[in-house]
Amino acid sequence: MNKPTTAVSKTVSWVAKRGLGYLIGIACLIWVFHDVQRARILEHLRGVRWAWVASAVFMDVFGYLCQGWRWQLLLRPIGYLPVLQTTQAIYVGLFVNEILPMRVGEIARAYLVSRWLRVEFVRLIPSMAVERFFDGVWLAVGIGLAAIFVPLPRSLLKAADALGILVLIAAALLVFVVFRTRDPASEALPESKTGAPRGWLRSSVRRLAHDLRSIGTSRLFYFAFALSLVFMLLEALAFWFVMRAYGLRQSFGVGLVVFLIVHLGTALPNAPANVGTYQFFTVVGLTLFGVDKTLASAFSLAVFVILTVPLWAIGLVALSRTGRTLHSLRVEIDRAMLRQK
Repeated sequence: MNKPTTAVSKTVSWVAKRGLGYLIGIACLIWVFHDVQRARILEHLRGVRWAWVASAVFMDVFGYLCQGWRWQLLLRPIGYLPVLQTTQAIYVGLFVNEILPMRVGEIARAYLVSRWLRVEFVRLIPSMAVERFFDGVWLAVGIGLAAIFVPLPRSLLKAADALGILVLIAAALLVFVVFRTRDPASEALPESKTGAPRGWLRSSVRRLAHDLRSIGTSRLFYFAFALSLVFMLLEALAFWFVMRAYGLRQSFGVGLVVFLIVHLGTALPNAPANVGTYQFFTVVGLTLFGVDKTLASAFSLAVFVILTVPLWAIGLVALSRTGRTLHSLRVEIDRAMLRQK
């Protein structure tokens, strides 16, 4: 009786998680296209300037290459991979995120790298956690600077304050783990799991702390931190270039603020490819600067397609080069997660 009950509960949980993301996306799309002139949307879409589009795609691809370089630097304490291979894993993860909800792609890219480096899956967690920490720092700094020059809505400022608090807590934890007095016994990291779950959990935590300390004390840590700023600026430039392609004459500063609003608004897991929430926060950001909602809604579609279609194409090629299909990758990940339990 337990097995059928467990299967049913897993199915209900699966549907609930994905259903919530889809509902949020649909609600956002309804708001985006409510009270807009649909005929004008098609007119705006026909006036796109393709030279700016090509520049935007180049910046976007170059940005993800910088992310791959950053991850490669953070992975050095546990192994070495070429930048192109870490970038390949990132594109596979992005492609999976475009198809499946709840950011499953993060697990997919970590699984691939764990196979290539021949290390346990959990050992990838510290490097990815540091990535998110870097992104959070620069996002909080960017919104803080934008608030000095641009009147931002109170709800956005509250979200930025919450992000700032989380970043400070994460920074404090990172400093504690990296610079606390080392316990020589904790450096003995057993590779095999013990029979007792409590013993395995303790050894896993010690191993994660050891890997995080190795990352934090590396000189490459600071270079990776600087690359995070480059990565975010390149992605913001790609977004702004699409604005120029679409005929929006706002400055790069305005484009950066709108990009940060979209980046912050889509940070939480939701529908595949952030459909709905991406358009919602794009429209919210542009209307703050006086852009007509119809024009902003049309642009939200254009920027989504322009920056997503190349990601799909490159991600599909990246996945095919691993020798796996999306289905086989999901099966392998499920088996790996079961072995970790």
